[in-house]
Amino acid sequence: MAEVSREQMRAADEDRRQVADQLRLALEEGRLDLTEYDERLQGAYAAKTYAELDRLLTDLPNAAPLVPARPAEVAVAAPEGDRAAWLGHVWGSWAKALVFFTLIWGVSSLASSEAVFYWPVWIVGPWGVVLVFRTIAGLATGEPHKHAQDAEHRRRLREHKRSRKALRARAVAAGELPAKATKEQRKAFIAEAVARGDLPPKPRRVD
Repeated sequence: MAEVSREQMRAADEDRRQVADQLRLALEEGRLDLTEYDERLQGAYAAKTYAELDRLLTDLPNAAPLVPARPAEVAVAAPEGDRAAWLGHVWGSWAKALVFFTLIWGVSSLASSEAVFYWPVWIVGPWGVVLVFRTIAGLATGEPHKHAQDAEHRRRLREHKRSRKALRARAVAAGELPAKATKEQRKAFIAEAVARGDLPPKPRRVD
């Protein structure tokens, strides 16, 4: 396997945060205006390699070069975890329906003096066959990983939303923002908070 150069190496979240800190310092020093800072900050959080991060700092004289972190001893979540979560997502409704209809069938069987045909098979059977084909196709096309990425992106969006609300609440309590601020006032406040580093930019989906 050919050796990968530093520029081609994948950047970590900590690398992106370091670049964001250096960009914020450049903004405070007047080396970047607010528009340039916002564009580069978004580029930093969307960057995938060290080369993409380096391009954001090349014209900043006080920027320190990034040093790739040593690999952690503990590995990240195994693909099996993504697969299990996705299978639960695909088969969850089917399993609940199976339990529900089986309970109904069981109660009716106990109440009847004669044997009752297991009629839920006509519902969960065809449904299960469809899910089998969907499972095979999904595993072949990498659906578990995509599902995990979507779930992580939604989690980051929820956290970002909570952070925005908490920041606005503190600003209202301190008299820095009207209690009934307009949409434009809220947007301007959030933009200023991002520029100061009090709030990270809205998370973007990273494939």
